[in-house]
Amino acid sequence: MLNGNELSTVRSFKSFIERLVDAKAPGPPLSFSVFHLFCAIEVMSGKTVGRKKLAEQIDVGEGAVRTILSRLVEAGLMTASKMGCGLSVEGLSVWRKFEVLFPKRVSFPPSELSGCAFNFAFLVRGCGDRVESGIEQRDVAVVAGASCAVVVVFQGGRLHIESVSEDVKKTFPEAANQIFEEFKPQNGDVIVIAGGDTELKAKHGAFAASWFLLGDEVDEALQKSAKQQPVPQ
Repeated sequence: MLNGNELSTVRSFKSFIERLVDAKAPGPPLSFSVFHLFCAIEVMSGKTVGRKKLAEQIDVGEGAVRTILSRLVEAGLMTASKMGCGLSVEGLSVWRKFEVLFPKRVSFPPSELSGCAFNFAFLVRGCGDRVESGIEQRDVAVVAGASCAVVVVFQGGRLHIESVSEDVKKTFPEAANQIFEEFKPQNGDVIVIAGGDTELKAKHGAFAASWFLLGDEVDEALQKSAKQQPVPQ
């Protein structure tokens, strides 16, 4: 589980990232969310990429991607050149923080826990004590575009889902084996699995539920922007 200092650091980081997507002036709501910012940083963590290609990969309009890149440049997280857009040293540091919080992020096959055609799962490090019923995280995932979501906690050597299964390995053995093989969870870890009509919707849902676990309340800007379809500006 995260200790007090770690939680404080996580919340400070969460607030910093959320400020990057806050509207800075009156006008129409932004057509991107924290998720799209995360995806942009994720893409650029491994390579430089052109603006149009980035817009395609994170599924936003060119106007929205310009705003995302502008915010990242202003925050000192990104540099731009003729080769494309890439993360700065500080941007790579931010990405490493994301990787500490979400050390595993993968497409997940249909299973006993999610029969959707597309599923995506996030491992959230050390937040098991923040899961109560799991309903809140599921609802956040659905608001973000997922069709369904399940929150699995690894505690005391067992995977469990609140009000569903005290031991996932006994109740859903195939899914449990998939989780153990893919994530190798540590005590207190959470695995969020979301399903959707597309892989991006499933990933968006899994990210939103995982992001929620890092703070006390659902960020209103995240909810509002998640309900909207990205539109070109």
